[in-house]
Amino acid sequence: MAQRSSPAAPRQVLVLVLCFLARTAAGVELSVNNRTANFTLSTEPGPSVSLSCLVQDSSQAEELLWYRGEGKVDLKDGNKVNVSHICISPVSESDNGVTFTCRLTRNNTVQVSVVLDVRFPPSLGEDEAVQIEEGKDVTLTCNTKSNPQGQTEWYKDNAAMTLQQDRHRLYRTSEVFQLSIQNAEKSDNGTYTCEVTGDPSWGVIRKDFLLIVEDKKPVFPTEAVIAAAVVVTITVLFGILARRESIVKVW
Repeated sequence: MAQRSSPAAPRQVLVLVLCFLARTAAGVELSVNNRTANFTLSTEPGPSVSLSCLVQDSSQAEELLWYRGEGKVDLKDGNKVNVSHICISPVSESDNGVTFTCRLTRNNTVQVSVVLDVRFPPSLGEDEAVQIEEGKDVTLTCNTKSNPQGQTEWYKDNAAMTLQQDRHRLYRTSEVFQLSIQNAEKSDNGTYTCEVTGDPSWGVIRKDFLLIVEDKKPVFPTEAVIAAAVVVTITVLFGILARRESIVKVW
């Protein structure tokens, strides 16, 4: 009588295979730039950054993967086994906070991650002259994006500003610092300074705005002007027609 094969046998084989893979991967470590734990790498915009991933404690050839954030990095065939290098060139401000991860292909739990800490001062730009008509609103904007984020202040004519709750508004994000003045007056004329302090290597960074409040321009009633123009046009046309009729009668 034929014996039925036990359904437990394939399961046992699968368990043995998984246990074998777990044991073979358990002793394998990766290092990135000679570090086996996740770390942060500080740098600046411009220079390139090289990351080298190395397989340690493995008796066989191991294939490696690199990720930038969640996206896989394309590697050449000769740059995947046991040792793998990537280069970020040039480093830019947009690379700040990006995570690069080296992983073992056959076991993604074996990995080392590097977070780029790209340090840069704010770029406020050139000084500006701003002209505004009396009675209108104006907004002065400073681009204050930096790493680390700096402290920001507004000054008028080299003195700390006294903000009027009903006329002045401050708006601050990680990238911009704005001063809004509502219903501009002649007394608002002056030099407004956006000042940023932060990393000691930056010093103090400033940008000046020369605000010029011009006299309010007289407002002409548009409808009256249009009506007057129509009357003048009709009068001229009638004059031309009348003159033409008189010329015809003479002939």
